[in-house]
Amino acid sequence: MSYFEGRSGERYDRRAGRLNRTLFRKICREIAAVAPPGGTVLDAGTGSGHLLLELVRLRPDLRLTGVDLSADMIAIGRRHVRDASLQDRITLDVADVAALPYPDGAFDLVVSTLSMHHWDRVDRAVAEFARVLKPEAPLWIYDFRFVSVRGLAAAARDRFPGRPIRRTLVRALLPFPIFAGYAI
Repeated sequence: MSYFEGRSGERYDRRAGRLNRTLFRKICREIAAVAPPGGTVLDAGTGSGHLLLELVRLRPDLRLTGVDLSADMIAIGRRHVRDASLQDRITLDVADVAALPYPDGAFDLVVSTLSMHHWDRVDRAVAEFARVLKPEAPLWIYDFRFVSVRGLAAAARDRFPGRPIRRTLVRALLPFPIFAGYAI
């Protein structure tokens, strides 16, 4: 049983919703600024969907999809979406980032926040993101700044040849940056 299942999932949802709010708002402002009108966004490792719930407030024109490996977290997220009457704007699916159930070129942007450190195979996740992204569409990955990105860098070079990886330190919660963002 995963930490994110059952009561632990409920506790994580309550805590993460509060603790990550500042980070999510920053990320959502960035997405809102670059996503095309009526665009499609995938949140990989969405947990209970807090980032998407924030994003839909800024850009109600976007079609938002979130995936998470935890069925319990997706169930909690679906409840949040239903409670906010946003079922027509946000879709949440149980899926592995290494085997996404979407067609090639389905998304205008893929974002993942505080999820990469859980992935068994970063290379497989990046390969799937490259597959479901439209050509030249951005991939943004945010995680704790101390998480190793060797696998991410190698996979990005293979799947997104010629595209640089831009690292940004992100200040949220504390007066010093504990998060890093990687734009590919």
